[in-house]
Amino acid sequence: MDGAYRSGPAGRFLAWSTALYLVLPILIVLPVALTDQRFLSLPYERISLQHFRTVLTSPEWLGSIWQSFTIALASTALSVVAGTLCAIGCWRISRRATEMVRVLMLLPLIIPSIVYAIGLYRYFGALDLLDRFLGVVIAHGVTGIPYVVITVSTALAAFDPRLEQAARGMGASLSQTLRWVILPRIAPGIFSGAIFAFIHSWDELVMVLFIASRDVFTLPRRIWDGINENLDPAMAAVAVLLILFTLLLLMADLALRRRSQGR
Repeated sequence: MDGAYRSGPAGRFLAWSTALYLVLPILIVLPVALTDQRFLSLPYERISLQHFRTVLTSPEWLGSIWQSFTIALASTALSVVAGTLCAIGCWRISRRATEMVRVLMLLPLIIPSIVYAIGLYRYFGALDLLDRFLGVVIAHGVTGIPYVVITVSTALAAFDPRLEQAARGMGASLSQTLRWVILPRIAPGIFSGAIFAFIHSWDELVMVLFIASRDVFTLPRRIWDGINENLDPAMAAVAVLLILFTLLLLMADLALRRRSQGR
């Protein structure tokens, strides 16, 4: 009965309606970015690339892009190291302890961003990390850890523990086993987690508003300020560039997964 419903007209209609609901706002952004007007609207007389040119030549927009990229890169490195070590540790310890650690690691995904940001504001204030670049990197890095834990744990679930036992039996140390046996086998999971952590940091706005000064002006923050101050179509152009960049990262992740599965 359930299978007939999923494969029937009603199931297909529901699936396509949901997909259209999710994709339609993204599709509308492109013609708005190509408008020839000075405000957010669909093209009136002709299609224009002037707003893309504005973004790619404006020192303000380029500075925000560079800040977002730098923060995302640094926080992703932090997320990958901490998340990978956490996933490997959970893989090696008892199941009950593993579940407790994983719940703690996944809390940043469960707790609303604004609640987490308020907690960070009070905590970073005591540590003198407010209004500092390092504070933003740490905040983004911590909230990116769950993505790495999930993907690396999935990769470890398919790892044969006998390979580790064989390496240790041949005299390899724990660090050598980790470097030459475990990490190469779970590299696709690490790379996938890094991509999701990078995208998360790249798009994060709430924590930047709470813990960063105006000197830390990331791309989402500049878009937010632009929406509040004026409806410049350059924001739509930035949104299109962000969508394309995210799609490239997801395609790279998909290609790597297919390559690893084909081995």
